[in-house]
Amino acid sequence: MPVAAQDASPQDTNHEAGQEEVTSFTLDNGLEVVVIEDHRAPAVVHMVWYRVGAADEPPGKSGIAHFLEHLMFKGTDTRAVGEFSAVVEAQGGSDNAFTSWDYTGYFQRVAADRLDLMMEMEADRMANLRLDEPEVLTERDVVLEERNQVVEGRPGAIFREIQRATLFMNHPYRLPIIGWRDEIAALSREDALDFYSIYYAPNNAVLVVAGDVTPDEVRALAETHYGPIAPSDALPPRLRPQEPPQRAERRFTYADPRVSEPFIARSYLAPARRSGAQEDAAALTVLAELLGGNPATSVLGRRLQFEQEIALGAYAGYGGVAVDDATFEVGLVPLPGVSLEEAEAAMDEVIEEFLAEGVDDAQLARVKTQIRASEIYARDNAQGLARRYGEALSVGLTVDDVRDWPAILEAVTAEDVMAAAEAVFDRTRAVTGMMVQAEGAAPLAPGSTPLPLPEAEEMQ
Repeated sequence: MPVAAQDASPQDTNHEAGQEEVTSFTLDNGLEVVVIEDHRAPAVVHMVWYRVGAADEPPGKSGIAHFLEHLMFKGTDTRAVGEFSAVVEAQGGSDNAFTSWDYTGYFQRVAADRLDLMMEMEADRMANLRLDEPEVLTERDVVLEERNQVVEGRPGAIFREIQRATLFMNHPYRLPIIGWRDEIAALSREDALDFYSIYYAPNNAVLVVAGDVTPDEVRALAETHYGPIAPSDALPPRLRPQEPPQRAERRFTYADPRVSEPFIARSYLAPARRSGAQEDAAALTVLAELLGGNPATSVLGRRLQFEQEIALGAYAGYGGVAVDDATFEVGLVPLPGVSLEEAEAAMDEVIEEFLAEGVDDAQLARVKTQIRASEIYARDNAQGLARRYGEALSVGLTVDDVRDWPAILEAVTAEDVMAAAEAVFDRTRAVTGMMVQAEGAAPLAPGSTPLPLPEAEEMQ
């Protein structure tokens, strides 16, 4: 039965001068709406985020979240296959979609006066998706070929699959977003429709609109197009299998004849950002920049690349936006003639020295200045802001958490960083992987197996 939008008062969260104008409200059917005002150009970004991803898939159905993302472009009861994107393009706009472990998102960037049409079409496929068997089978082949290209054809991507499956022993974060090949090949039209009927509903979604709009305009359009859609009464609680206590370090070596530049990567389990308690995540964010941000000034880059001349590149990274556990990673590509064992020993020595000596005050000030600048520059990108808020709300954070994040980062102290480092560098909660060249076919050209940055957290 259709559900009307409630007469809720918008919450203006622009509580600090210089920050973006953000308003949020919720429709009666459970749809959360965030409006980010940016009146510099007559353009708008329209995003719908569903709180479902690869980590929410039924056992044996890996890849169904990403597969459904593809199928959402196959038409509705009133729109033909491919018509959605064709209409967006005809308006001079662009559109796309993406899937992660914790969310699936759809977006369009168009002229502001086309927002009404975008909402009408997105609401249509939220409620009226139509899947014909031939189209489903054809798209399944497309996804299988995508896996060939983005995973099977890339040694680093295979390495990443092994790494995550080894780090996460029980949690579904161990699954590849695109899915395992054999399970993708078995996905059916019924699987897609079952997943759609449970999760694609207003009470499991976040609407983010950023650009040349006002909250009143967005609210009126949202009530018109999304308001009549009934919420799902089949949403399960978002409870995933959790990691058991991990008592031993895990290691693996992946050999591939296509590897031109061997590398080593170590991934640790780490706390994610938590609503109202983001301090640990902020300290880990600063720690990652201190250790592996700018190659010329970061701890790992300066020592391993420039002083010891052991590495072509070294890095540290932290991905904290997650429903459950996050990851913290360090790694490097050694120079020719330096073995991975020598490189690992050097990397560990640098980390131990950092733990013993603590944070250099000048470097901490420089990193915080860089972070502050990046936060300011981010406000200049409406689509980036829309993604920031949509991603956060999809994993359990709030609008206020997003707005508070820069101040929490700014408040991080040297003591906070060292406490975070002591906690995260626990080898019993880590996986160390090495990728090496195997005998066989000629390797890819140098640079084809680049610095092993952590796996992309989204599939399009």
